[in-house]
Amino acid sequence: MNKTLAATALFGLLSVTSAQAATVVGFKVGGDIWNTDASGTFNADSNLGNATGPAQNYDYGSETQGSVWVAIEHPIPLVPNLKIRENRLEASASKDSSDFYFNEVNFTGASTVYNDLSNTDFVLYYEILDNDLVALDLGAAYKQMHGSLRVDGLAGSELTRTATQRDIDSGVVMAYGSAQVGVPGLGLFGFADIMIGVDENGVHDYSAGLGWQFDGVALDTLIRVGYRDFNFDVNRFSGTTQDMQFKGAFAGVELIF
Repeated sequence: MNKTLAATALFGLLSVTSAQAATVVGFKVGGDIWNTDASGTFNADSNLGNATGPAQNYDYGSETQGSVWVAIEHPIPLVPNLKIRENRLEASASKDSSDFYFNEVNFTGASTVYNDLSNTDFVLYYEILDNDLVALDLGAAYKQMHGSLRVDGLAGSELTRTATQRDIDSGVVMAYGSAQVGVPGLGLFGFADIMIGVDENGVHDYSAGLGWQFDGVALDTLIRVGYRDFNFDVNRFSGTTQDMQFKGAFAGVELIF
């Protein structure tokens, strides 16, 4: 209920669109390739009621991740535009010695953690400005997680190979903003996209960079390069407490019909 009220309030604040809004229905599709460096911790169970133990550190490596999206923009007053973006975010790491409880399993030897924070963004937004110099979108989003936190390793006094996981399948209500500043006649623009957690203020998803737009007869093509930072700092979210960060450079393309 609190999530619904927060999202409704954000939509209400943005219900007035500008005269520069879209005058015809338009479609956008795109995708990014993102080279991420992952870092962070997750908390182990103390195996005593609902208390949590110390944070577990692993040395995560670099991974190539990806995002794809589709957006629909229209001229209907008061009705927000829609963007749906799928984000793949996975990290894994191992260490030779462990001593912690996780999901009621006592890991006491070598272990590997697989942290999947993949998610889908459902964004409702209004075009506040839309011209060759400045574009500004404001709205709200719901980031639906569909990942898991899995530990695989040696457990118990007999060092038996064991694997256990918790599904991360809750969602986060977020404020959304996207800005673009262009250079007339060159097709060059700078951009920034921001998502900030409302009910989970330790969650954010930022990106910024440069792009080039090539206008065509049937469609326009945008090429983008930049830097993205996703932070997931949560307490008892889908039964997990963790502080993970994925950041790095990305490149992508967007087609506008």
